[in-house]
Amino acid sequence: MLLSLAQWLQTLSPEFGFFRVFQYLTFRAVMAAMTALLIGLAAGPYVIRRLRELKIGQPIRGYGMETHLSKSGTPTMGGVLILLSIATSTLLWFDLSNRFVWIVLMVTLGFGAIGWVDDWRKVVHKDPEGMRSREKYFWQSLVGLIAALYLVFSISESSNLKVMELFFNWVRSGFDVNLPPKAGLQLPFFKEVSYPLGVLGFVVLTYLVIVGSSNAVNLTDGLDGLAIMPVVMVGSALGVFAYVTGSSVYSKYLFFPHIPGSGELLIFCSAMAGAGLAFLWFNTHPAQVFMGDVGALALGAALGTIAVIVRQEIVLSIMGGIFVAEAVSVMLQVGYFKYTRKKYGEGRRLLKMAPLHHHFEKTGWKETQVVVRFWIITMLLCLVGLSTLKLR
Repeated sequence: MLLSLAQWLQTLSPEFGFFRVFQYLTFRAVMAAMTALLIGLAAGPYVIRRLRELKIGQPIRGYGMETHLSKSGTPTMGGVLILLSIATSTLLWFDLSNRFVWIVLMVTLGFGAIGWVDDWRKVVHKDPEGMRSREKYFWQSLVGLIAALYLVFSISESSNLKVMELFFNWVRSGFDVNLPPKAGLQLPFFKEVSYPLGVLGFVVLTYLVIVGSSNAVNLTDGLDGLAIMPVVMVGSALGVFAYVTGSSVYSKYLFFPHIPGSGELLIFCSAMAGAGLAFLWFNTHPAQVFMGDVGALALGAALGTIAVIVRQEIVLSIMGGIFVAEAVSVMLQVGYFKYTRKKYGEGRRLLKMAPLHHHFEKTGWKETQVVVRFWIITMLLCLVGLSTLKLR
């Protein structure tokens, strides 16, 4: 929005020439981060106060950690603050004609709406489980598949009309259209090596990445500040990849696929980082507010969507290793429990408790130890992911 205003002012008079600074992506990225940070810090106290007045407090599951019982009643749905900061800052600073930022915003707000309904049921109906799994996955799948069907053709075309034309050609051809190499699965640490996916493969992979990332971040959000800081770090690293793939010069030099328009995602990533840091101000131990599903589902989906656009799905799994470990720990725990109950008549557990962060709490780690150590691990994993920029 501000970019369009600056361009319009430049056409009025040479005196407004200094507004050319708005054309620089890096300048707008820094301003987006600062704007989101200031909005979050300024609106945070009001949002928390309103959540308390509405008695939107976090219910604690009966089988949860005993040390968490004191958190019962802490305002939840604080993810609304994050989404408000991200959306406002992004709309102010990005190029309104960029299709990739719009699709990421739509996915983020779509998953945020799903999380909002889930949180509302937990709070209003006093049901700690919230939205049932089947219903939640249905709506997540719907949003994920719509995004996947759009992205499969928009990666190779810069016009929405061309995207629609490719979609109809795909349907008329009996669902048989070849995609360019840059739409394949990119392998890190290898120069210009990609695995061809085809339209169906791309859609399936995109769906799994978006929905999987969303739920992985949601599972990680169980301790004060545990999820938000890794989201900030991973999102910031993805912003670097977006900047590279969006530049014809840097992408060619570093042997990355050039995705025209993807560089503008740096604005969204910067806004997410600023909003996340602002939220951490209130979410650090002892937390004044929790993000709830409205924030966790939305942020995870945003990371997955950005990773798909910049063709770094594998790198996302590396940098977001904590999210992956948390999700895998739940799947292994549930799977092993069901297997042993069927075989031995009594369910057994691999971990003391799942997700993984609760297992470490059960072993004697303090909550702050788990959180900070997971942050350190995420920082190291992000550095490994960023090393793929050059080590190819």
